[in-house]
Amino acid sequence: MAGKGLGFVVLVLLAARGAGEPRGCQAVRKVFQLRQLGPLRGVPDSPRAGVDLQVCTSKNPTCCNKKMEERYQTAAKQDIQQVIQTSSTTLKFLISRNAAAFQETFETLIRLAENYTSTLFCNAYRNMAAEAATRIQEFFTDVGLFIFGTDISTEEFVNRFFDNLFPVVYNHIINPGQTDISLEYAECLRMARRDIRPFGNIPKKVIGQMGRSLLPSRTFLQALNLGIEVINTTDHLHFSKDCGRALLRMQYCPHCQGLTLSKPCMGYCLNVIRGCLAYMAEVDLHWQAYIQSLEELSSAMRGTYDIEHVLLNFHSVVNDALIQARVHRPELSEQVNKVCGPPVRKPAQSPSCSFDQNKDSEGLKMFSRDSEETLANRRKEFISHLRLYRAFYGGLADQLCGNELAAADGLPCWNGEDVVRRPDMGSNSISYIMLAHGYQHWKSLLYLCLKLQTALQINPCKNKNKNKNKQLQISPGDRRWIW
Repeated sequence: MAGKGLGFVVLVLLAARGAGEPRGCQAVRKVFQLRQLGPLRGVPDSPRAGVDLQVCTSKNPTCCNKKMEERYQTAAKQDIQQVIQTSSTTLKFLISRNAAAFQETFETLIRLAENYTSTLFCNAYRNMAAEAATRIQEFFTDVGLFIFGTDISTEEFVNRFFDNLFPVVYNHIINPGQTDISLEYAECLRMARRDIRPFGNIPKKVIGQMGRSLLPSRTFLQALNLGIEVINTTDHLHFSKDCGRALLRMQYCPHCQGLTLSKPCMGYCLNVIRGCLAYMAEVDLHWQAYIQSLEELSSAMRGTYDIEHVLLNFHSVVNDALIQARVHRPELSEQVNKVCGPPVRKPAQSPSCSFDQNKDSEGLKMFSRDSEETLANRRKEFISHLRLYRAFYGGLADQLCGNELAAADGLPCWNGEDVVRRPDMGSNSISYIMLAHGYQHWKSLLYLCLKLQTALQINPCKNKNKNKNKQLQISPGDRRWIW
């Protein structure tokens, strides 16, 4: 409390003295040295005429020179950059932490679904489990590649799984023998699977389920990474020349008058920061549309769009496919004979199941079907936290001035020319900066719009009220969702 009181007394004394001639430059030299802004020998020992100054001009002698002014301007930009980055830290951590958590969850979910499917074969179809293991592993590898961004087709890898499974099913269920079928005969069966249709409409059903569930999950994960990219981009601004001069006048010009403890008035601070961050008003519209689209996407990821439901029930669908083949054994055997001829066998026998059903059991307990910790609940919790940042960019200037930059209410403050008792907007209006700076960033805004549009199938650059997402309707292989 004593420290705060002393600071207030100093500011009051400064306000009473005004921005007249500084009595000495010792305080300026001390701050300049503490901030490591440059060599101390470049700072005057006593006030001098500031004829070479371009921004921090004054009728009175000053503790600044042109070289100091340049260093102050660099420092002012760095200060704002740091404050912006600090203000976005919590938001960035929220998104990046959840992006990593969702990715880990998807990886665990894929392993569990693979575990269920391998267990099905070991328990119910033990004689073909070893041969099926490779096909199962390849299928879930493709599932993971798709979710994490590889440009592959869900229809293609689902068909490949059933194509490769058919020779194994024929060898052990449709027409079992003492030995395995030859590689050439197995290749004929693989090529003929889509015409013979041993699994009925089940492969087509799986293609639809995978397309509807994996694509939104992939998009959701990519959209989180896009959010991090947006924050990283706005954290590293390139300030215009006019903005740099305005920041210099607001933050360091009072130092030239020996007023090293002063802070800008709130209205003056808002005027400067809103001008420098003018394009944030545009980003704010797209950011709100981005969060709304994430919210709608998350809400729509249920039922046939729910990756957790689809993957954890995949083994049941495979079992249905095997039952279908067993029920229609005579007809299928006859069809195969017409296409590939009688089976050609080799003197070898398939090994039995070697799958460790306890593998990953500890790590996979989290996905108990009765657990409240489901993907849907995790998404809902994340969106509820993210919704608090809907107006983050629109209110950034107010947040920076209110929390970091401006003087507290009732305290003397710098208005751009002098320390005053009563805050005002300052005489250095910078509305022109808003226009110039906003125009400079228009190209980057267009890029942001295109990225958001591609990621979330919306056009946030138009009126957001006309672009509210409908219920998700995704056809398999709809590449509009993929970039």
